[in-house]
Amino acid sequence: MGWALRAGVVLVALAIGLGWVLTRPASLPDNFAADHIPDPENGALVFHAGGCASCHTAPEAETDGAAPPVLAGGLPFVTEFGTFYAPNISPHPDHGIGAWSAQGFARAVTLGVSPQGQHYYPAFPYAAYQHATPGDVADLFAYIQTLPPSDAVNRPHDVGFPFNIRRGLGLWKRLFVAKDFVVATDDPILQRGRYLAEGLSHCTECHTSRNALGGLDRARWMAGAPNPSGKGTIPNITPAVLDWSENDLIAYFTSGFTPDYDSAGGKMAEVVENLSQLPEADRAAIAAYIKALPAIP
Repeated sequence: MGWALRAGVVLVALAIGLGWVLTRPASLPDNFAADHIPDPENGALVFHAGGCASCHTAPEAETDGAAPPVLAGGLPFVTEFGTFYAPNISPHPDHGIGAWSAQGFARAVTLGVSPQGQHYYPAFPYAAYQHATPGDVADLFAYIQTLPPSDAVNRPHDVGFPFNIRRGLGLWKRLFVAKDFVVATDDPILQRGRYLAEGLSHCTECHTSRNALGGLDRARWMAGAPNPSGKGTIPNITPAVLDWSENDLIAYFTSGFTPDYDSAGGKMAEVVENLSQLPEADRAAIAAYIKALPAIP
């Protein structure tokens, strides 16, 4: 074997090793929420803030708001990268997450890594949920354990090459999952609004456009985006376009009615249904956050 060939083999081996390290699934510290006593009542609020039922309730399920949701999954999310199906996250021990540990759940929610050590696709908004506090994550897990189990079998995603190679998502996370918040503030109300809008309620996942690889364009934060369904657009809600007052926003998050007596439709109606379950102070904090956004035409 000549020196050039040997050097090539070494370089290829180094590249493979580096790629393996850069795409390795992350782990949580062992003491994540270790001293926290789970509170299912707060977990219910986290559940509503996160919109969990909107994605994980089966598409054909009948919901009247009185019965607890059955998180059987199955809702399709059609994207340019393929079609993703929401999984069963009910407390069923075999088909849901009933056999998961609290640590495994926290790793999935905040790092996008399954208990088996596989990367989750970012159709699951862990890029936003990473901001969730350990206590809120533990409380959410405790609340989900109180919901009805479902034996619905998870449907595999319909994703072609090269996006079906999950290991590559480790590099995607390094490129596009930033640890910091976008809006800097020392104001406690704005911090709460930011925690909800950029974190639990993941408003930014829909209202911010994405690049060719699916990463959020932080330079156009909340300035609108194409609708993933292909029908219309998600509106720009920065002050450059949205001229609603904070009270208008609070009323919208509570009832779904706009200042022009129109009403929320489509997925936004589900968002309003979820936000209406939160304390009014939280809706006010989100409204204050939206009014404090940089104005982007």
